[in-house]
Amino acid sequence: MDYSHLAGLLFPDVTATPEQIEAKYPARQLPEGAKVTRFAPSPTGFVHLGGVYQTMVGERLAHQSGGVFYLRIEDTDSKREIPGAAENLINTLSRYGIKFDEGATVGEDGQVTDNGIYGPYKQSLRGDIYHVYAKKLVAEGKAYPCFTTDEELKALEAIDKKAEVKSREWTENTEAEQKTAMRRLREFTMEDVERNIAAGNKFVLRILADGDPEKKTPFNDLIKGKLEIPENDEDFVLLKSDGIPTYHFAHAIDDHLMHTTHVIRGEEWLPSVAKHIMLFRYLGFKLPKYLHTAQIMQLDENGNKKKLSKRDLGANMNDYTRIGYAPECVSEYLLTILNSNFEEWRMQNPDKHWSDFKFGINKMSASGCLFDHTKLNDVSKNVVSKMTAEQVFDQLTEWADEYDKDFSALLRRDPDYAKAILSIGRGGKKPRKDFAVWSEVKDFIGFFYDELFTVTDTIPDSFERDDIKKALALFADTLDMSDANAWFERIKVIADDLGFASDMKQYKADPAAFKGSVADISMFIRVAVTGKMNSPDLFTVISIIGRERTLDRVRKFSESL
Repeated sequence: MDYSHLAGLLFPDVTATPEQIEAKYPARQLPEGAKVTRFAPSPTGFVHLGGVYQTMVGERLAHQSGGVFYLRIEDTDSKREIPGAAENLINTLSRYGIKFDEGATVGEDGQVTDNGIYGPYKQSLRGDIYHVYAKKLVAEGKAYPCFTTDEELKALEAIDKKAEVKSREWTENTEAEQKTAMRRLREFTMEDVERNIAAGNKFVLRILADGDPEKKTPFNDLIKGKLEIPENDEDFVLLKSDGIPTYHFAHAIDDHLMHTTHVIRGEEWLPSVAKHIMLFRYLGFKLPKYLHTAQIMQLDENGNKKKLSKRDLGANMNDYTRIGYAPECVSEYLLTILNSNFEEWRMQNPDKHWSDFKFGINKMSASGCLFDHTKLNDVSKNVVSKMTAEQVFDQLTEWADEYDKDFSALLRRDPDYAKAILSIGRGGKKPRKDFAVWSEVKDFIGFFYDELFTVTDTIPDSFERDDIKKALALFADTLDMSDANAWFERIKVIADDLGFASDMKQYKADPAAFKGSVADISMFIRVAVTGKMNSPDLFTVISIIGRERTLDRVRKFSESL
């Protein structure tokens, strides 16, 4: 068969050559060892935690090596594309400190535009490029057309990027029937092609596989290690009937032209490796290095591991924004499951930013990574505790502006007052770790605002009401806010006057000899002033609330007893 003639029949409008295309994508001028990585999502919904997980790997590898990290939008599956998804993706990743050196970006008009010379960075705009290479493969006898019925075409057109993971998407028959069907598809004449084209019939383009599944090809995955992959013998689809490429075909061409050195993707793509090895070989391209990341797992109600699905809390990155996690907390937590030595590094470098950590592929897990909400909150509390009051105020009010407008109004009414509250327990070697997310802050500091103040805790009935009232009255009569030490000494005097132990050692030695201790006197005052059994340093709290409001709360509480 005259394959050049066949290529001309199938692609009559394609006049450019691969050499001409290559000339538009010159080699990158980068330092030796620099890595070029990319994030190439489909704009088909919300940003998944797994996407940020993989993106951090690509960003770290590129930027730590002096390379390039770019964003490519794989939007060839228009049926699944959600309007605004690409813009949301870019903005979300930016929120988590993921910066792209080039690629798709959101312009001032809110639309996705290109930044860089290796574009277009949206696959839907690269159709002409794919057809040049499709024509090349046909001309070399490595691909062929498949003219099918309308029903078969509709089934093929329904194939999306996710479904392409499946190795036998072109038929559901048995293996023997598959091979028979494949041979039948390959058996056509030039006259058949000319007749179908003259009739205006559409075709899909398939690769002409030359693999033997009984033979295996060595393959080195940078995470999974050395593997042996059965050769591909499937004539998988390169172009759908509308001329749109499948993921397999498009990613090979794009990664080659954009000079991608390392491809980071989920381990669910491992079954496709044989296809990609064949495709890169057919196209004459150098195969990039692949890193197939382990799935993010979580424990179900029975303690069994299961994949973190898109329906689970924590899968959707919008959950973190809504709940109020500071972006840097999520990023730092992801590093704890990405690299096994990150936590050790953090202990040795408590004050450094997570981006100073030297990320390493050899420290990544080859099996499932366990997502732990409790650990995420612990990491978040630690990160937030090291923020300044100004940083907390800025992020808290930004969150409250959208999710709790009334609370935001209180905070913004007097920023200095709010920052004084948020300053409590900050600094020093052991800062307070009261909250992990912004949605928890109101419960911790709400008592500072009269609009939110309420007594939620109850003083145990073991204490006489008269003793509580007397303690509060003495406190109100002798309140001295000039000095913390003098203030507490006065609390100890009140304790002695009412038969409570002012010396904790004496109390512990013979508790039956006293009505209680000075800690109980402080507890009476604490509940009256804050409404809680537990709160930050009481003298600091009273100093911020002020004398008049403190005495007013003490009076009202005493009257309620």
